[in-house]
Amino acid sequence: MQITASAISLNVDDVTAAATFVKQHFGFSEDMSADGFVSLSRQDAGFNLIFLRTGLESFKPTHMRGHRADGLLIVFVVDDIEGEYTRLHAEGVPITTQIEIEPWGERYFQVTDPNGVVIQIVQWLSELNP
Repeated sequence: MQITASAISLNVDDVTAAATFVKQHFGFSEDMSADGFVSLSRQDAGFNLIFLRTGLESFKPTHMRGHRADGLLIVFVVDDIEGEYTRLHAEGVPITTQIEIEPWGERYFQVTDPNGVVIQIVQWLSELNP
């Protein structure tokens, strides 16, 4: 198998609010959109971020149509976690989880978009993660 592209697709109630949030605060650009659908990208992200309106008739498998993005994290690894924390805070983004450090060397904080999707910003501590 050769993978030529990757995407994360999430069901949300308000596609416009989700897209606006990641465009405004994380620098994603809109590649395409239609009623109930938007595909966003960022050259350095390595994947497209797709938002689908919950309940969209064309969603498959149909038994998942009414499910919302829940119980998952979108994670962005950065080089300057303090800088990103300061920037997002200054932009008025509510910080869901303050900066914390996991025993395995993951330093992170979290924000939550208007639909409840949690975005985790991570910086790996090099001395614990060679």
